[in-house]
Amino acid sequence: MIRGMRGAITVNQNTEEEIVTATEELLKKIIEENQIHPDLVASVFISTTEDINAVFPARALRKFEGWTYVPVMCMQEMPVPNSLTMCVRIMMHVNTAKSQDEIIHVYLKGAKVLRPDLNNSLT
Repeated sequence: MIRGMRGAITVNQNTEEEIVTATEELLKKIIEENQIHPDLVASVFISTTEDINAVFPARALRKFEGWTYVPVMCMQEMPVPNSLTMCVRIMMHVNTAKSQDEIIHVYLKGAKVLRPDLNNSLT
């Protein structure tokens, strides 16, 4: 079964360092809490709000050992009026035996407001 594992984080500035660092933090947390091995990952979609464009956030995943061949795609979120700004979102598609309610979705910093009902992160 392929399951989607979600997460989001906000950044303070549209800079390469800020975007890559925040994305790396979010990815590490999703991977750690769901005990994900790269061989089990079908794909990773990373989106940003339209105010983030200094770097492809996928660069963060390329720093992780063993993740070289995991397909990653970056895209831009729909610019919905009054929506959360400066936000990076992740959808990781993982082959797992876990049920939907066992998946731990991770929302950090200002992105905690997006899905408080799914923010099952241990911290």
